[in-house]
Amino acid sequence: MPKPPPRTARPAAAPRGPLTREAVLDAAASLVRRDGPRALTMRGLAAELGTAATSIYWHVGNREALLEALVERTVRELDEIRPRGRTPRARMVSVARALRRELRARPHLIALVHERGLTERLFHTAQQALAREAHAAGLRGARAAEAVRAVQFSVVGHALLERNRERAPAQRPGEPALWERDPGTGDPALVRALATPPDTEKVFTVAVRALVDGLLPAPDPPSPSAG
Repeated sequence: MPKPPPRTARPAAAPRGPLTREAVLDAAASLVRRDGPRALTMRGLAAELGTAATSIYWHVGNREALLEALVERTVRELDEIRPRGRTPRARMVSVARALRRELRARPHLIALVHERGLTERLFHTAQQALAREAHAAGLRGARAAEAVRAVQFSVVGHALLERNRERAPAQRPGEPALWERDPGTGDPALVRALATPPDTEKVFTVAVRALVDGLLPAPDPPSPSAG
């Protein structure tokens, strides 16, 4: 009977191109997003990049310096949020939706920012954008500040809740089974909807639009056209 071929060590990843500081940070961010901060070791990152650990030290320093660079880059990425829309309401909602997307896309990196005491800096640009739209809608002072923080806290709360739902153990019975078993409302359409897994982005958008509508003063009615 022929012998099986000898097992060989798994080859290192092929280099992705010229190694630069940005390439190292890209790979480190990808590793943290996928496996969490504990997975970020210089040896593991070197394997990810197909290079030697000494090359990584040359470009970014030690692991602590690498983490600091990742934190600063994460803060800069959230600085790029820009409002979109024709009205203050639409622009505030767009900032909230963009902020939620960014938080959802990088939970482990956001945790690193928080651990280093930079959470307020992380949200500052979004706060500034919301404050400008609150002013454009006619709010000033404490009322404008309340609007900014209400939207910010709503975004963070939704992002945390969604993250917790994703990491929670399977529910027995789950929401669909509970509603199918005991509707108790006399509203079959509502029961069907609540027995369906939620579209979390749609739920968030409905909630933040209602919040913004409640925070901002009612827009002036259009002036009658000259007859």
